[in-house]
Amino acid sequence: MGRSVKAAILGVWLILLVAAQGQAAAGVAGAGAAPPDRITSADVPVRVVVLYSSGVGYFEHAGTVAGSSRTELRFKANQINDVLKSLVLEDLDGGRVSTVVYPSQDPLSKTLRSFQVDITSNPSLGELLTQLRGALVKVEVQAEQISGTILGLEKKPIAVGENGQVVDVWVMNLIAGGSIRTVHLDEVQKIDLEDAQLQEELQKALLALSQARDQDKKPVAIHFQGEGERRVRLGYVVETPIWKTSYRLIMPSKPEEKARLQGWAILENQTDNDWNRVQLRLVSGRPISFVQELYQSLYVSRPVVQPELYAGLRPQTYEAGMEPSQGKAMPRFGEAGKREESARARIPPPPSMRALAAPPPASAAEAERADKPIDPSASVISLAAAGKVGELFQYTVADVTLPRQRSAMLPIVTDDIEAERVSIYNRAVLPRNPLNGARLKNTTGKHLLQGPITVLDGQTYGGDARIDNLPPGQERLLSYAIDLQVQVNATTARQESAIQSGKIVKGVLELTRKQVSTQEYVMENKAEQDKVLIVEHPFRAGWKLVDTPTPLETTDTLYRFKDRVAAGKSAKLTVREENIQGQTIAILPTDPGTLEVYSRTGEIPPEVRQALVKAIHLKRALLDTQRQIQEKQQKVSEIAQEQQRIRSNMGAVSQNSQYYTRLLTKLNEQESAIEALQGEIEKLQRTAEQQRKDLETYLSQTTVG
Repeated sequence: MGRSVKAAILGVWLILLVAAQGQAAAGVAGAGAAPPDRITSADVPVRVVVLYSSGVGYFEHAGTVAGSSRTELRFKANQINDVLKSLVLEDLDGGRVSTVVYPSQDPLSKTLRSFQVDITSNPSLGELLTQLRGALVKVEVQAEQISGTILGLEKKPIAVGENGQVVDVWVMNLIAGGSIRTVHLDEVQKIDLEDAQLQEELQKALLALSQARDQDKKPVAIHFQGEGERRVRLGYVVETPIWKTSYRLIMPSKPEEKARLQGWAILENQTDNDWNRVQLRLVSGRPISFVQELYQSLYVSRPVVQPELYAGLRPQTYEAGMEPSQGKAMPRFGEAGKREESARARIPPPPSMRALAAPPPASAAEAERADKPIDPSASVISLAAAGKVGELFQYTVADVTLPRQRSAMLPIVTDDIEAERVSIYNRAVLPRNPLNGARLKNTTGKHLLQGPITVLDGQTYGGDARIDNLPPGQERLLSYAIDLQVQVNATTARQESAIQSGKIVKGVLELTRKQVSTQEYVMENKAEQDKVLIVEHPFRAGWKLVDTPTPLETTDTLYRFKDRVAAGKSAKLTVREENIQGQTIAILPTDPGTLEVYSRTGEIPPEVRQALVKAIHLKRALLDTQRQIQEKQQKVSEIAQEQQRIRSNMGAVSQNSQYYTRLLTKLNEQESAIEALQGEIEKLQRTAEQQRKDLETYLSQTTVG
């Protein structure tokens, strides 16, 4: 079949498909609704946009419709699930919502498997022709055309190349004119399908595959029924870029002046609708949101049941069950917060923040204005009204206009804020110098979302910082530069351990040991003004502060100590911590030398030391008896070895010889010695057993301290 005929068939098929879809949509929309010729189209523009810091946005459209009307919204394919999950509709003046119509979507794999030719797994030519067994084809092989029916395909090994390497080649078997022809696929130049239906099925499958890559917008048609003009509203939640914040902290150059915080909201309109004078709400909260597959057609797997004639019951096997746990494991929590990134080195500030490459002033007044640095807070006012919404906090900005696929910055915070200049020292961050910073207290009455802060110190660039979420009334530290005017020496540290007390409980020596850790911080202020220094010291669970100033605050990982260091002076902070730990020692298996050390420790009560001395005496007596038993057993072993030598010699000489008599006499003497030693061993073993009982009885009945 020629290309023109194929294109014509494909074009007719597409026209029929579009017409069928249009009739189906009209049928759905018309169920219980006005006839299609009486439905009018209405434009319902966006009026309210609510952006959340969790990555979703709520969009509300409002407008006027007349009679039975239809409004159409277009969404990306990956947004349809969110729309189907969250769409809310309202006809305010007596009308009602009819139907919501959108193009359906079947799983691509199911669609492809529905055709006679299955191209789901990207089949090779051999695998594709295997599916076409029985089809009429015309094959062109080396200028010869063969018409026939596909009998089947198989792989045959053939030798190729000079070395005769064996490879598998697809071979097609055709029935042509009453004979079976074998055709190697690697020699085929062209294959024509003689079956028009198969050609159409293959074209449909390829068209479905092509359409699956189409990421164009999907129309969602909403139908309203009623009489006359009416107000309608509709809203939905879809995925949106999170809105972000960036701040400018303007530190005062004079003590009597107040710090000022300027906050900007950064947002993006990634929708397909222009925002024309919409009411914009920026919510600093994280509502739970998820995506569920509602747009894709889902099918439930059903069991395949054989006819009763062939059905047979197989033996059933059941896995062992597990009893439910009686206790629930407590969840593990991560660290409460992460440390700030390493502070950047402070760069020399520019002389002023005047505009670059400005034209020369035309007058003395303009020259005077040009010499003054920029006042960042002089001309910027907040466009947002702030307030709580349930557990969340939102900024509301009226009459926002933002074209689609554009971004914007809006000032939402321009307030005085309480800020104290501080230097923050943490040995893990920098071992010698603290960081210039500020202690902020949120006195704006607004929830400040996390974000970067550019610090302007004396109207010049001071450095960059980051801040975590800061609710109203709470305080945070931030650092933005290295303080080179203050040096800290934190190299002096001591660790001490000592026994505090002890007691004996039924053969167990229980000791109380105190560990003391001391860390000194020596701070030298070389600046011309006093410095407020905050020292961060690691917090360790189980340790408590002793003889140490009360910390300003404590986090899950740090103590923070605050002090003022006079200009040109030094100060010292000593942090002393102690940890009380218990230690248990079983007396019976412990070496007496170790126990003797504890018996001489003055921190242990005298009665405990006396009990230890008696236990040591009993244990040493037992050990001495056990030593004697081992010595005598060793002697028995040595005599037994000597007897083996004597018996060996006796077997080598005549029994009537004098040497034999001498050996026999010595053997008798050794037997007598062994008998005496064995008697002594038995006596010592009875003594050792009694000594062990005495020691165990004493320990089990002794509780002192």
